[in-house]
Amino acid sequence: MSWQRIGAVFRKELRHIMRDPRSLGLALVQPLVMLLLFGSALSLDVDRISTLVYDADQTSASRELIRQFKGSRYFEVEGAVDSTKAVERGIDRNRILVGLVVPRDYAKHVAAGQTADFQILLDGSDSNTASIALSYVNALVQDYGNKLRASALSRHAGRSLPLPIDFQVRIWYNSSLESKNFVVPGLVAVILVVIAGMLASLTIAREWEMGTMEQLLSTPVRPSELVLAKMLGFFTVGAVDTVIAVLVGIFVFDVPFRGNVGLLALTSCLFLCGVFFWGILVSALAKTQLVAYQVGVATTFLPSFLLSGFIYSIDSMPKVVQAITHVVPARYFVTILRGIFLKGVGPEVLWGNILLLTCFMVAVFFLATWRLSQKLA
Repeated sequence: MSWQRIGAVFRKELRHIMRDPRSLGLALVQPLVMLLLFGSALSLDVDRISTLVYDADQTSASRELIRQFKGSRYFEVEGAVDSTKAVERGIDRNRILVGLVVPRDYAKHVAAGQTADFQILLDGSDSNTASIALSYVNALVQDYGNKLRASALSRHAGRSLPLPIDFQVRIWYNSSLESKNFVVPGLVAVILVVIAGMLASLTIAREWEMGTMEQLLSTPVRPSELVLAKMLGFFTVGAVDTVIAVLVGIFVFDVPFRGNVGLLALTSCLFLCGVFFWGILVSALAKTQLVAYQVGVATTFLPSFLLSGFIYSIDSMPKVVQAITHVVPARYFVTILRGIFLKGVGPEVLWGNILLLTCFMVAVFFLATWRLSQKLA
């Protein structure tokens, strides 16, 4: 592989992009318009609530409280852990949305007719689900508390008793439960995949239609070098789009940014490279720009919008559809962006998603190179 040849094709591709100001302007303005439009107008409702329990009391009273959550159709108790830290890790790793922590003296307070406290830990990075979960918890605790008070009143006739149980809520990562903080990071991923797929899917198909591919055939440029050079040309535009989208999210929508800028840059580069390679693969498979554009939109926009977890909770989808989402790269980038923006987590939590993005990028690069080799043969 010759970097000199790659550089020559890259400069040629970049000049071609710069000579088409309308397409360049569309590529830079469209992400901004989409981000402002969807970020302002889109509101999501999700109703799947995964729950983890830490029971420090280990009494019949605490187990009865946990049974109330297990018996509710609104909560899916994933299991029990041995510390509050384990509940916190579950929230950090997107395993759960709700954590139930029962203190050691819970049964003692219930038996004494006093108000027994427990704690609910709530992942507020998904504001809609957090709001729904909080309303469900309120209703469940109110109903169970009334039952306990009725039972206590039957044993202490004539006495006025307080509500036997109470709980404290801590909402993590998005304490104001604002929908935009959940929507905008995911929207950045969807916009980038759409723009990248549309731009790159036309590149080789345009070369065949314009007759310039024959000129490339007469040069010593290898298929792998051609794929890499063309990707780098569009990557420059994609990098500018990424910076614009991130800055708009932070300074226009006031989405909190708690993570590492370097990690954001690295994962964005992996994602952009993978999506641009995919666009080049689609372009190499198609015979015309029209077909390339249609296939590019169908394989980037629709899966990223519907199957990435941006709009619909993946946990709520049928098992077959959940399996399909594993081949949608936007799924992993949406998780990465929300983790970096809202939670401030690093590679120790996101390494799985980063690894899968890397595998996608490498696999699509080799597929695009193989397909182009067949066309150039």
